[in-house]
Amino acid sequence: MFNEIENLDDDCQVLLDLLNHKEDSSLSQKANLINHIYLKDTESQHQLLRILLIRYRDYEIDIDGTDGMIFELLLQSDIPAVRAEVAKYFKEGIVQLNSDCGIDYLPLQKLLLAKRFQEADTLTHALLCNLSQVLGDHTRQWLYFTDIGKLPAVDLHTIDKLWLVHSGGLFGLSVQKQIWLSANSNWEKFWSKIGWKVNNVNCRYPQEFVWDVSAPAGHLPLFNQLRGVQVLAALFNHPAFL
Repeated sequence: MFNEIENLDDDCQVLLDLLNHKEDSSLSQKANLINHIYLKDTESQHQLLRILLIRYRDYEIDIDGTDGMIFELLLQSDIPAVRAEVAKYFKEGIVQLNSDCGIDYLPLQKLLLAKRFQEADTLTHALLCNLSQVLGDHTRQWLYFTDIGKLPAVDLHTIDKLWLVHSGGLFGLSVQKQIWLSANSNWEKFWSKIGWKVNNVNCRYPQEFVWDVSAPAGHLPLFNQLRGVQVLAALFNHPAFL
């Protein structure tokens, strides 16, 4: 992991240190600093791009929600040269769209990048069913918990990473699992923490769920808790999330 990039200003060096020591800072602290740097001047945006490029190219670094924040800000920069470089170096975004089954994850990436979270949620379930259909030789439009173990870790990791990166670290199966563990694997506490139950009442789909980043951490993607916990429990125990 790199610790220094030549000619970074003080704010960018602080950001680099925070990115290299995730446990020492909160998401909000990093987000505030990223926004501050982005709004300073053209050179600061170029420095953000350098940080993002080096992190993206370093296979020891696990791209996360803060990288997604940087990428999305630079993608909408009012500086044409910055936008051109982002388009040049990140033609398909900053998440590797890997699949063991030839599944195209670009449509999901585009929906998440556009913050069309309800559509992304629907597509996520379609993709999981598609994976299960390919591997299980069936035509069902829903998942059994027995399907989950057959799903490739590569594909689950891609789906999770897309949600994580394009929500600023707020959403994704890996986020949900951490919240579930923090609730001592108590499902009722978990539903309340992620906002699927309010005052012990199940939220009604879709109107009572939150389809933007004002939602509680782990709110998305959705799984139907009314059908039981077996599918979600199987996902949390899948090798992709161990």
